[in-house]
Amino acid sequence: MSADWQTQDWKAAWQPLAEAVGRDFGDGTVVFGADAVEPGTIRRYTEPLEISCPIHYDAGAARAAGYPDVVAPYTATMVYSVPPMWRPGEPTLYESSDRDAQPARSPINNEDLPLAPKTTGFFATDISMEFLRPVTVGERVGRRGQRLISCTPKQTSMGRGAFLTWESELVTERGEVVARVRTGTYAYNPAGPDPAGPDPAGPDPAGPEEEQP
Repeated sequence: MSADWQTQDWKAAWQPLAEAVGRDFGDGTVVFGADAVEPGTIRRYTEPLEISCPIHYDAGAARAAGYPDVVAPYTATMVYSVPPMWRPGEPTLYESSDRDAQPARSPINNEDLPLAPKTTGFFATDISMEFLRPVTVGERVGRRGQRLISCTPKQTSMGRGAFLTWESELVTERGEVVARVRTGTYAYNPAGPDPAGPDPAGPDPAGPEEEQP
């Protein structure tokens, strides 16, 4: 059993972050997505969903409905706000071949949390969005802000860490807010040997051997 899993006050390491609930960890900078809204990505988004509303493929129909150009579905807005995972000339994202190895860097991870303990595992748990208006062809979408809404330390079968909820805004190049996003995540350190498992010095978990006649 590792020393980390023998520590009884591991939740205390999350207390500084829990006390920061309500704080915006962003600095006002807008981080824009890799690509602007364009007809090809709208088509690839609507095609498997069989969305046939003409404002999503016909510029004339979109303008007749009061939009300046073809409209991306509301639920596609976040797609255009995600920065690239990797750019030409950068080193590989996958520096380790170990089991459960995580990307060395990611625009959507929790590496910029000075108040949180160091964690090596991370995944999203849920998401909710409030849309103010749709985005149209030619617009750029970026994310602004990183407000901490909740922090709940929790031990799970994955390991020990905390469930976190963050809120941010999706904005255009003109600074107009088009959506608000709340994302739930779990940041954790993968579990070591089960602290509730069998005692190595105790009885054989397979049971006692039968006596031979």
